[in-house]
Amino acid sequence: MNPGQTQRRPWIVGVSGASGTPYAAAVLRALLDAGESVDLVVSRASRLTLLDETGISFRDAHWQSDLREWLARGADGKPGTFDVRIDAVRHWSAGDLAAGPSSGSYPVKGMLIVPASTACVAGVALGLSKDLLQRAASVTLKEGRKLVVAVRETPLNGQTLRHLVSLDDAGATVLPASPAFYAGATHIQDLVDFVAGRILDAAGVEHGLYRRWEGELGGGSRTT
Repeated sequence: MNPGQTQRRPWIVGVSGASGTPYAAAVLRALLDAGESVDLVVSRASRLTLLDETGISFRDAHWQSDLREWLARGADGKPGTFDVRIDAVRHWSAGDLAAGPSSGSYPVKGMLIVPASTACVAGVALGLSKDLLQRAASVTLKEGRKLVVAVRETPLNGQTLRHLVSLDDAGATVLPASPAFYAGATHIQDLVDFVAGRILDAAGVEHGLYRRWEGELGGGSRTT
């Protein structure tokens, strides 16, 4: 790094195989809108979910064009809904265990796993590090950095609940992908953005994704 050059410190965004790829897209768009850099890890299982939910194939060799198409799509599936620049995104293959985020010396702000499947939760809680997503999460915990786990499965059995408690004990923020309705949602994108906004709240990243509670009943039902 040249003298006076600012060191890049991205947020790692890990996308696992649970349903909920619109949540990941909303988080990625908001991070980029906030001027944040992103290191993206898309698991093998999540690529199947992305294909099923959007029709988009996410390919390592064509990740930039595939990512642009994904992030431009609204939660209702409509293409071209958002205009997104991805210059600040760096993609790492999920199978690349020699990637930057696999080491604690690689400078990052923290990691957001969105959505997080129960398999991903178990792998991180047990320290399995079977792919780069799990390894990066383990590194995030051992380095004492912010880790937000947006679990998106239901119902949750006792084993998964114990894994989530283990993650909480290790310092992670467990954040169920649970939309709220007090913000006055009128579209599926509003519900997705609420969850994405809560993830960013937990990470300490500023955004304007949803209407915040201000202590006044009925505010969410008003038309403007």
